[in-house]
Amino acid sequence: MLETAALAAGMSWASGIRLYLAVLTAGVLARLGWLDLPPGLHVLESWWVIGIAGAMAAAEFVADKVPGFDTVWDGIQTFIRIPAGAILAAAAFGQLDPQWMVAAGLIGGTLAGTAHATKAGTRALINVSPEPFSNWVASFTEDITTAGGLLLAFFLPVVFLILLVLFLITAAWLLPKLWRGVRRLHAGLRGNADNQRP
Repeated sequence: MLETAALAAGMSWASGIRLYLAVLTAGVLARLGWLDLPPGLHVLESWWVIGIAGAMAAAEFVADKVPGFDTVWDGIQTFIRIPAGAILAAAAFGQLDPQWMVAAGLIGGTLAGTAHATKAGTRALINVSPEPFSNWVASFTEDITTAGGLLLAFFLPVVFLILLVLFLITAAWLLPKLWRGVRRLHAGLRGNADNQRP
């Protein structure tokens, strides 16, 4: 149960940052025999799923490195990452009682949403900087953090769950500040646009 919970939480959390990388990593490790996925997630081992996830992960890797476009990408992904995180978590508990599936889906969607909001808000503020280097550093950090978090969730579940709790505490402190920062940025951009009108 602990391993399943860590796997579900890890997949959901990672989906909020890098959905396609999460699906690709789980699928490839399972295909190689290094990871035992719950029955509800066996579909991730399909070559079709691995191929599509790989292509989308490559596209996201590039899109996320382009300042400005990464914010547009995050906006679109809001409607994909959070439901996918909920579905992956529910599927991880698919062999158990349906009430576990529903609970896992709700928690998974919340984890994906929290990770996504933290990522998207941080990147929106970083994009104000005129140089691209801070954006690239943030993007590569997200790539490494997501891959590392997934490996911990798969192979060191207790360590991952402890770090996940620390992430949630940090996110609870950080998200209101990010929200205020994004609102100020939006208000400033609207003010500049109004000033430039004839």
